[in-house]
Amino acid sequence: MNDQRRSMLKIVPFALAGLATKPVFAQSDSTTPVTTPLFFDVRVYGATGSGRTLDSAGINAAIDAAAGAGGGTVVVPAGTYLCFSIRLRSQVHLYLSQGATILAASSPLPGQTTGEMGGKYDAAEPKTAYDTYQDYGHNHWHNSLIWGEDLHNVGISGPGLIYGKGLSFGGWIKGERRGDYPIYDAEQPGVGNKAIALKNCRNVIFRDFSILKGGHFGLLLTGVDNLTIDNLTIDTDRDGIDLDCCKNVHVSNCTVNSPWDDGICPKSSYALGYARATENVTITGCTVTGYYQLGTVLDGSYKNFPAGENIYRTGRIKCGTESNGGFRNITITNCVFEGCNSLSLESEDGALCEDITISNISMRNLIYGPLFFRLGARLRGPKDSTRVGALRRILVSNIVSYNSDANIGNILSGIPGYPIEDIKIANFYMQHKGGMSTEQAKIVPPEDADKYPDPGVFGPMPAQGFFLRHLRHLEMSHVEIAPMAKDGRPSFVLDDVERADFLAITAPTSPDAFAFRHARDIRVSLSRAAKDAILDTAVNQTL
Repeated sequence: MNDQRRSMLKIVPFALAGLATKPVFAQSDSTTPVTTPLFFDVRVYGATGSGRTLDSAGINAAIDAAAGAGGGTVVVPAGTYLCFSIRLRSQVHLYLSQGATILAASSPLPGQTTGEMGGKYDAAEPKTAYDTYQDYGHNHWHNSLIWGEDLHNVGISGPGLIYGKGLSFGGWIKGERRGDYPIYDAEQPGVGNKAIALKNCRNVIFRDFSILKGGHFGLLLTGVDNLTIDNLTIDTDRDGIDLDCCKNVHVSNCTVNSPWDDGICPKSSYALGYARATENVTITGCTVTGYYQLGTVLDGSYKNFPAGENIYRTGRIKCGTESNGGFRNITITNCVFEGCNSLSLESEDGALCEDITISNISMRNLIYGPLFFRLGARLRGPKDSTRVGALRRILVSNIVSYNSDANIGNILSGIPGYPIEDIKIANFYMQHKGGMSTEQAKIVPPEDADKYPDPGVFGPMPAQGFFLRHLRHLEMSHVEIAPMAKDGRPSFVLDDVERADFLAITAPTSPDAFAFRHARDIRVSLSRAAKDAILDTAVNQTL
């Protein structure tokens, strides 16, 4: 191999920012060069990076050129690229250089047909008979800043930024705003409402870039298999990452600040026109939060919201709520939750939610208790085939939670006739604010089997630790409930629970730690919270 060829093979994407505007060509062993560029600089194809002209046509031309050459890397050098829809292609990798920003152009305002500089985002797909089974945003991909469908071997990487300034966040409250940003109607033609959307793709990599204000979804990935998401920073006003009907997924080392909606959210909707499970998913090394003002995680200032401002602070990891196809083989580990909602598993639309491990989670300043597991019967799907699903075989270990709100603690709840099954919780420490009254211990939370599932829907809880209802086969060991102020509620309330074992439990003993409203086959042993006991049946009994 000659010295020139050996030198060419050393070129890697991380050195792309200094490339000249002429394409770099691969070399063959013959004296005639192969006329296929290794890299496609978007400036060669008409993009300026000035932030004052529309650059989506130039970027799309570079992507088309790379695809036409059989594949390649499209380079976005430093600069600001004002864009409407960018269309990804198979065998093409988009590299965002340091200092590069893809800026979403302003969508058409209500009553207008075009947005900034007379442009608009690609039209959403026509509506289908199954659109009613999930929200508008889940059913459409083309009306996005960056999108692709039926692709393979595609990705985006590099330290650049995707700024969805001109995207709709799909606000569901009339007049709701996000600071000084305009309010766009997500369903209006020409409006974009997602930063990145993929449908029915495989072999996809997203790595190292950042998203500011990602619209309704920073990433909406539906039917995407063999997916790697690594080292993204997302500071946004709705969902950060949605993994819908995806298989073989690895999400790692990501930071998501999403005060108004979920941070990392596996789903299994009916958006593909059939029920498809999300399965074989690992989420590891991630931080999720709803604590900070939009943009202040990215700029490093980490500003909290002003006192009294009504912010959802959702920002969590949640499986659901869209849950037709199910969730199988899910691992969530080594993650940090800050100033957000609980870690949630929800089967509401017929999903089999099973074989899930949750471990090594650190949580601070939660607005609810650390865990929310809900098997319900919203059943949003085809009436002839949608039945109540299952939530079973869940292992939880090594969880620490500090300074959570006391009003609503951990909730694990099925519905009558459909219990949650086979749950193991070990090495769990929860310190909460406490201070609730003994009157609150008398509350009977509503079943609300068909309502939208969220901890707040159930209202105040009668337990300061765990409210357990409609469960079968529960094991809890080395669990501690530690209120900061004296709390008048028991730590554990059991209602329609069968076969539960409690080992080495630490909790206040005044009032009694356990309240059995209706329970069978209960064992408590080696615990500071209560004396050893074996109860065949316990009705309106405390321990």
